[in-house]
Amino acid sequence: MKTIKDLNIDNKKVIIRCDFNVPIKDGKIVDDTRIVGALPTIQYCLDHNAKIILLSHLGRVKTAEDLKKNDLSPVANRLSELLKQDILFSDETRGEELEEVIKSMNPKDIILIQNTRYEDLDGKKESGNDAELGKYWASLGDVFVNDAFGTIHRAHASNVGIASNLESAVGFLIEKEINALSILDNPEQPFIVVLGGAKVADKIGVIENLVTKANKILLGGGMAYTFLKAKGYEIGKSILDEESIDFCKGILEKYPEKIVLPEDFAVNKEFVNEGEYKIQKADKIGSDEMGLDIGPETLHKYESIIKDAAIVVWNGPLGVYEFEKYKKNTDELLKYICDNNIKTILGGGDIVAAATEAGYKDKLFHVSTGGGATLEYLEGKKLPGLESIK
Repeated sequence: MKTIKDLNIDNKKVIIRCDFNVPIKDGKIVDDTRIVGALPTIQYCLDHNAKIILLSHLGRVKTAEDLKKNDLSPVANRLSELLKQDILFSDETRGEELEEVIKSMNPKDIILIQNTRYEDLDGKKESGNDAELGKYWASLGDVFVNDAFGTIHRAHASNVGIASNLESAVGFLIEKEINALSILDNPEQPFIVVLGGAKVADKIGVIENLVTKANKILLGGGMAYTFLKAKGYEIGKSILDEESIDFCKGILEKYPEKIVLPEDFAVNKEFVNEGEYKIQKADKIGSDEMGLDIGPETLHKYESIIKDAAIVVWNGPLGVYEFEKYKKNTDELLKYICDNNIKTILGGGDIVAAATEAGYKDKLFHVSTGGGATLEYLEGKKLPGLESIK
């Protein structure tokens, strides 16, 4: 894997594709984790007197109304605070004005270009990896560094498109992510997988790829009910991914010792936080009830399986994390992992948000910044943003 250290960037114009897809509310950044994650690569370029051109997407841009809410200028302000220097900001994604500003940059100047997905408003040029757009952005710099792990599984004009036209490498964030995830290619044993989230369909590739490597796959979240339904259990009003039932049956038949299902659940009659906190055995869920979290017996069982693990990879909460009552056992299992120093990789998305909120994020071996990219890596898929650099 070619990294930024393999490039000659001294006094060069360096284009860095970052992942500044951060939550913004009323013009203020709610969580700057992804911005902070880009700083080591940016600082390395500053140390080499580079002229730094930053690109990132923010949200999706489908209509003209999306332009204002997905404006990247708050990120420029936050970068200015973190780096303690002025950050140039271009409200244009291309054009003479942008080109003139870049031509007049001095070493150590930084410019952030407006949301790359503004280019999606006219024919999805960014998301569709428009060749002309990729070539244009590449023309703005001398070398290209991809440090946006969150989009490395997508072929966009701002990653694959630029890399097709410039000498390229990955930044420190992508290098860190790939190095951490690569230990799962041939994991230490016992290797335990924890999978939550709503739909089985989203994790079919992950299950198929990891079931041959893992000692156990512990299931929770909404996907657990589809597996129970496949076994013939009554799941009441619990979430069901009906199209995946046959897949669940097949995996349970082929790997009965590896797939571990919850034994009890916290249930409610409605999808709400209010009401009685009631525990039901997996085979006793009423027709008017829905499971919203794993139960205490399941938590204890999962802890006993995980305690001797050499490595754990976990994707997706075990319950409805936005409800205070039903986030309990996700937090409890995270606490158990941290208290017992179990080597764990969190696979991006909602489980990372859960670990951050509960204060466990910095106590884990690795916390991935890109849920979709991590899932595709775990499926064994090639990642276009990385392949274009190789």
